[in-house]
Amino acid sequence: MSVTDRIIVPLDVSTETEAVALIDSLPQVSFWKVGLELFVSTGPTLLPMLKERNKRIFLDLKLHDIPNTVAGACRAAARYGVDLLTIHATAGRSALKGAVEAVREGAATANVEPPKPIAITVLTSLNSRDLAFDLKIPLELPEYALQMALLAQESGMAGAVCSPKEVAQLRRVCGDDFLLVCPGVRPTWANLGDQRRATTPADALKAGADYLVIGRPITASEDPAAAFDRICEELT
Repeated sequence: MSVTDRIIVPLDVSTETEAVALIDSLPQVSFWKVGLELFVSTGPTLLPMLKERNKRIFLDLKLHDIPNTVAGACRAAARYGVDLLTIHATAGRSALKGAVEAVREGAATANVEPPKPIAITVLTSLNSRDLAFDLKIPLELPEYALQMALLAQESGMAGAVCSPKEVAQLRRVCGDDFLLVCPGVRPTWANLGDQRRATTPADALKAGADYLVIGRPITASEDPAAAFDRICEELT
């Protein structure tokens, strides 16, 4: 897999017009993330267009609800033929197991490949202090992220989303077949924004990440295509 194929660019905009303009400005991007803002604003209308352009899709809805509701949402999302779908690990074992079965069922009804369900471990906007003082979780953040990843793996999930700060430990414990997707990746020349546990793209890949989610350093750049190419060059 080439470096270009390992970078997922978020469509973090609120209108279809903005999304199409961003996609058109970055023809070299093969993997796009559709998150909550765009999906709530426009629904699934962009997903068929991305499929028609032979793009891969990370549907990052971070589902978190009772098991029956999560399963229903996964079953519906799988029919769009997306490649990755996120569920919060904190939804619990029953919800995660149900999600695994539901994506197979939904994909079968639409005659498409089922998406790989991946679990959110700890949001990259959180740090150890947030975990301890606000969420009252007694574990250290790296240990908690690992426990969430192991729960996902035991439940049959294909992988997990984690910050690049935790990816080396998760790779070592969970093995090579467990998919690891890392947001919170920032080149040295980019602003960290609201990411609290970030590293560079090169460090994240070296630590064991399969895919990197890189947004604002590319999409907020005056020349998104040049920024994307610069990141790819730095990784080769």
